[in-house]
Amino acid sequence: MLIIFLIGLFLGTIIFSFTLIVAKKTGKAYIAPVVTLFVALFVIMYSIFKIGGFEGMGYGFLGATILLVAIIGFISLPFLPKKISHELTKVEKTLLVILPIMFFITIGALVYSNKSYWIIDQGQLETSGPSYYYVQTISEGAKQLHIQLGDGYAGKAIEVEKVKKLGNTEVILKITDRADDTKEPYITIGLYEIVEPLQVRTTNNEIIHPK
Repeated sequence: MLIIFLIGLFLGTIIFSFTLIVAKKTGKAYIAPVVTLFVALFVIMYSIFKIGGFEGMGYGFLGATILLVAIIGFISLPFLPKKISHELTKVEKTLLVILPIMFFITIGALVYSNKSYWIIDQGQLETSGPSYYYVQTISEGAKQLHIQLGDGYAGKAIEVEKVKKLGNTEVILKITDRADDTKEPYITIGLYEIVEPLQVRTTNNEIIHPK
């Protein structure tokens, strides 16, 4: 939670500072905390209504931290200089370029490092028939997704290429070769949440159907 708190402070400060510099030309400094407030509320609402569950708590805490920056911004408004030049300094112009870059780099790193799944088990079994998957509920409402590949996949192994969460949940599998050519691979992964309709497919766009 400390890392999320620090990231929230960092992002909130970037949003507030960037908007404050832009608002300098109009003399309406109150725009900075208002914009920061709206961003914070959007993140909180998104965490509740779009993500939900255990994973949504992290985004909710991130939004709450940005909200804290907005509140501090509102409190600090009376202490800002009343008469300031509407012309931007060289430093401010530079910050207008640097701050958005820092913002999107941070968001990109946050999204890239946010794994919404974990590997529970994987291996090979001697089986026959088509590929399939099934879902079970495990601790604290999290889901367990078991995927078994069937005919035509002997000597193969499964890797999780990606789990997409925008809209419905989509699990994309990468199939690799193994030395053992007599058994079909399986993998069991944990997911914090599944948004229906769940789709499981390979990187070759072969759809795996539920059992």
